[in-house]
Amino acid sequence: MTNKLMSKTFLWMFAGLLVTFLTGYFVSNNEVMIINIFKNSTYLILCVVEIILVIVLSAKVRTMNKNVARICFILYSFVSGLTFSSIFIVYELTSILYVFLLASVVFLVFGLIGYFTNLNLTKISTYLMMGLFAVIICYIVNLFVNNGSFDLILSIISILIFIGFTAYDVQKIKRLGEEELIDEDNLSIVGALNLYLDYINIFLDLLRIFGNSRD
Repeated sequence: MTNKLMSKTFLWMFAGLLVTFLTGYFVSNNEVMIINIFKNSTYLILCVVEIILVIVLSAKVRTMNKNVARICFILYSFVSGLTFSSIFIVYELTSILYVFLLASVVFLVFGLIGYFTNLNLTKISTYLMMGLFAVIICYIVNLFVNNGSFDLILSIISILIFIGFTAYDVQKIKRLGEEELIDEDNLSIVGALNLYLDYINIFLDLLRIFGNSRD
């Protein structure tokens, strides 16, 4: 079951990323949609919807109908694309594509490490989560301080955290597949969601470091 599960998981992850990037690119070329999203409370509402969808998928995936789970994941990817559109305005397209390739290589390397390592990565998950909360708090503080050097340091730390999560999540999906405790279709969706979040965060942090902004 494991190989089939991993294939489904990465297929859904790719589908989610495709929906997000295509949505973001399309919206970025529509001035009216950009204004409607970022000039009022719509952006905040979309962020809340994203959080709700993640919570619902994570908490209810064991009992959720597989088609409902798929719809929720694609809907989440679409909503993320609406908020994601800002990067196509801030950064050059060639720079985005370059960072996308770089993020893909980093993600692949640590995904393979997670899949083939014999080390139990469950032990590091608690530290990763603690580090993530610390980074989020520091990001919030830096919104008021607006220190560029501090932001760079936070981006580097965040990358380290999410490459750790990438290896951990791949290993967790593999082990759950071996135990066959959850329906394969539903597990592939929640696995795709976790890996999607890992990849997006690696991508965004790399973009902050290496991205060329439109001047």
